[in-house]
Amino acid sequence: MSAAENAGTHGPNAGEYIQHHLQHLQKDFNFASVKQTSIVDFSVFNLDSVAYSVILGVIGCFLLWLGARKATSGVPGRFQAAVEIMSEMVENQAKGLIKSPTSRKLVSPLALTVFVWIFLMNAMDMLPVDALPQWWHTAGPAMGFKDYMRVVPTADLSTTLGLSTSVLLVCLFYNIKIKGLGGWAHELVAAPFGDNPLLYPINFLMQMIEFIAKTVSHGMRLFGNMFAGELVFMLIALMGGVWAWQFNPADGMFWLGIGHVIAGTVWSIFHILVITLQAFIFMMLTLIYVGQAHEAH
Repeated sequence: MSAAENAGTHGPNAGEYIQHHLQHLQKDFNFASVKQTSIVDFSVFNLDSVAYSVILGVIGCFLLWLGARKATSGVPGRFQAAVEIMSEMVENQAKGLIKSPTSRKLVSPLALTVFVWIFLMNAMDMLPVDALPQWWHTAGPAMGFKDYMRVVPTADLSTTLGLSTSVLLVCLFYNIKIKGLGGWAHELVAAPFGDNPLLYPINFLMQMIEFIAKTVSHGMRLFGNMFAGELVFMLIALMGGVWAWQFNPADGMFWLGIGHVIAGTVWSIFHILVITLQAFIFMMLTLIYVGQAHEAH
């Protein structure tokens, strides 16, 4: 019996409530030709993270396209001014990290798209915790799906590691494009300890550790902050739930409701900074890593 079904009989306790909200809407494609022998099962997809990521990505690209389409040489409106400010901010950061103007023609728009996309995904955390899941509680089972729904894609480790892996692929592309396949292959075994055949295995191992560490830390940083923020919103929602379910002025539940409103307001205001800062940090690390791909050791 799920937490939602338990709620119909005695109401979920705090643990059941949080556990239910941390479950993804998943689809197991059950590839029969692949024998599952590892802990990581690549046949399972978090459909909610994929759906919201795609939808928000389309919205972000549309907003940027709309800003470019409506750009005028006269006095800009608020929307155009906001897009221009973001574009100039990203371009200025890219100029300081990537010296090649040719590379910046691709990397700058990519970094801007990353910033807007991650900001929109992070901003899903600002919605009321039970808003979309409550709608899915009615619509999901009616369509044959399970009663699970998480709406913050960046609170899903598979999303953030997917983004960081994409950045890694861009870095590998520029390593090969700038240095050539042979030059980059030589760099893998000649740096950081020098071009000595005896040091080639150690150099190669250190290079692999660097690539893996950058990719994992890049994704884990965003995931950790957004997952923690999501949990805080759930705890604040529990305060309001206890107040609503067990309201009794005599035992102090009134003050629990007041605390719920105050805590929710304060954390929401603070979280606006968090979601913006995390999008900016991910974008900056993307530019830094791509810039490092242009440098020779």
